[in-house]
Amino acid sequence: MTSKGRVTIREVAERAGVSMATVSRVLSGNHPVPASTRARVLRAARDLDYVANAHARALVGGGRKMVAVVLRQVTSPFYAQVAEGVEAEAAARGWLCLVGTTGGDPGRELEFVQLMREEGARLVILVGGVVEDDAYRERVAHYAQALASSGARLVLCGRPAPDPDIPALVVEFDNEAGARAITGHLLSAGHRRIVFLGGLPGNTALDARVAGYRAALAEHGLGPEAAHVVDCGLGRAAGHRAMTELLKAGGNLGPGDCATSDADTLDTATPGGVTLDTATAGTTTPDTGPARFTAVFAGDDMVAAGALRAIADAGLRVPQDISVVGYNDIPLAEDFNPPLTTVRTPAEELGRAAVRIALRDPEHAAGAHHLLGTHIVVRDSVQPPPPGA
Repeated sequence: MTSKGRVTIREVAERAGVSMATVSRVLSGNHPVPASTRARVLRAARDLDYVANAHARALVGGGRKMVAVVLRQVTSPFYAQVAEGVEAEAAARGWLCLVGTTGGDPGRELEFVQLMREEGARLVILVGGVVEDDAYRERVAHYAQALASSGARLVLCGRPAPDPDIPALVVEFDNEAGARAITGHLLSAGHRRIVFLGGLPGNTALDARVAGYRAALAEHGLGPEAAHVVDCGLGRAAGHRAMTELLKAGGNLGPGDCATSDADTLDTATPGGVTLDTATAGTTTPDTGPARFTAVFAGDDMVAAGALRAIADAGLRVPQDISVVGYNDIPLAEDFNPPLTTVRTPAEELGRAAVRIALRDPEHAAGAHHLLGTHIVVRDSVQPPPPGA
């Protein structure tokens, strides 16, 4: 893909040494062309990174109004809701919607973006938090410029743009504010020893939630040492393993408890042990020893589901012994035992807004940033800490 101006059919014809009409016949595939000529034209188009303008193709009936949404996985309730929103908004406007999954593989993401560019998708929507490193920043700038050069548009949904100058629309929700609010809810119930379960260092969404958690603790007069972050990644299995290991440690948050080597850090790609952020771990007193946690802030609702199961397996009760909150408010959250207090993120609206905003003002959408709000949904998984805790 190239970030230069759009390559024209005239340039392809000049490179191949044929007429523009011949190039058009080869690319359309609707007319007989000698095999050697066809090969020469296709080689020239490939060398120049030529992609037919999606808007021009639509004008002559050669293209379709199509939006592509690229997700890490479709089994996640959050991703499924975003995709549903994209599909609903696209269908309401008479557009087709294609869904692709990457499993978190940047190579697959690149292939999907390139395919959708070649097929004339008008919008390509990338969904979900990512590890924002140099490779990601370079990759997204590459996508945005290449799509723009072929008349298409990149939309980043639930993730920030690495550079405000790249031609990409950003639609996300305020992860930090939601985390600050739900942590404040626990603090208002009297909890002071709260574990954040589900960190994944470098992930944009989870880093923002950890930042909101830490900010709420500070706002309530607690020092940095009050924060306890377990880097276990997302998913029910990760939450169950991490919670089980914390409970095996006796619920204590002293330095070194629940810690493993970096190689054993739990995340969605490499299940294993649990890492507690020991740089800020464990307040102690001469009388009580390491502080026992009384509440868990799960990085998402599926982590909370795993934590709830582990707590029940240990013979403890939520919220009588330990309070638990989540994030996202997936449809099943109200059916957990007990029904989960959580942060509602506008997942379906996120998908709808990505399509709606991009199509409403296509000339000015590139580079724009739209932030959606979140709010707490209070159910039955929080109560004050047990007496003497």
